[in-house]
Amino acid sequence: MQPTVTPAEPSPKSTAPVNPNLLDSATTQLNSWTGQRRKVPLKLGSMFSEVFKTHSEAAAEQLFIGGTQTTTPSLATVSDSPVKPWLFARVLLIFALTIAILAGSYFLFDGEKMYISLIFMSALAVPFSLLMMFFEINTFRNISIFKVTKIFMVGGVASVLTTMVLYQLVSIQNLTVLTAILVAFIEETGKLVMIAYYVKRIQARFILNGLLIGAAIGAGFAAFETAGYAQDLGLSVLLVRSISSLGTHTLWGAINGAALVMVKGDRPLAGPMFHDGRFLRFFGLTIVLHALWDMPLPFEWVRIGLLIIVAWVTVLVLINAGLREIRTLRAGA
Repeated sequence: MQPTVTPAEPSPKSTAPVNPNLLDSATTQLNSWTGQRRKVPLKLGSMFSEVFKTHSEAAAEQLFIGGTQTTTPSLATVSDSPVKPWLFARVLLIFALTIAILAGSYFLFDGEKMYISLIFMSALAVPFSLLMMFFEINTFRNISIFKVTKIFMVGGVASVLTTMVLYQLVSIQNLTVLTAILVAFIEETGKLVMIAYYVKRIQARFILNGLLIGAAIGAGFAAFETAGYAQDLGLSVLLVRSISSLGTHTLWGAINGAALVMVKGDRPLAGPMFHDGRFLRFFGLTIVLHALWDMPLPFEWVRIGLLIIVAWVTVLVLINAGLREIRTLRAGA
């Protein structure tokens, strides 16, 4: 599993600014893997512009009622406009408030019975909030919140179990450059097994569906793994791993889910699709990101910050590909 560390909290802002030309080249290359060789403008300010605006509870509830037989919109009404998620920030705020109350009970009143709750809620906060962001981004509104929660819980813990089974096939004593690559391959494969299962079960056929399913598996994996580490190693590890989950399993799972559905399309999932170069490029990228995250290399927190940026840039390119897919499907219809 991922190694535990206790330095200061990571932040993408601590890294050097990304050269615009380098960023354009990166998005062009990543976008070429989706079938269009053109740079993708990354407008984070516009994407998250709704976060700080006032929204009613009715608006939040409206987002949650999609995905049923009677509430899934037709393709003609699916929006291909730039996504502007905001509900995920409210979910994160609710988690923050809950964690603050649990922490107060634990530290101020010696509420030992609050310790396990504090661990799990803290481990859950960032991954589940990110999952809600991907739920909002799935503009097809064809996967219900019930299904998403089920994939997160059952699929997440099953992916951990699958990884544990795979670990029985190898012996990893110390974390080195080579073993970090092996760890990354095992864990990404363990998650991919469950991503593929749910892609087939739900018959997902849109890139944004794949992003959501992969994020659900990755978020579950991240939450359960972090809770396990924190139970053994304490709250300092919990804090670091909770914050750093901003750019780990949830995003890596989303990337792999989107790539798998991208090559699958509306066909039944089949073995040759896992050999498709478009999928293998993204799958290989997540293994590289995961391996570099785990490797015992210098400049650890600068490296982690850069890895978070790369993961987010990749996700944003795939979101763009998902919106482009909507336009293509409409033109074909």
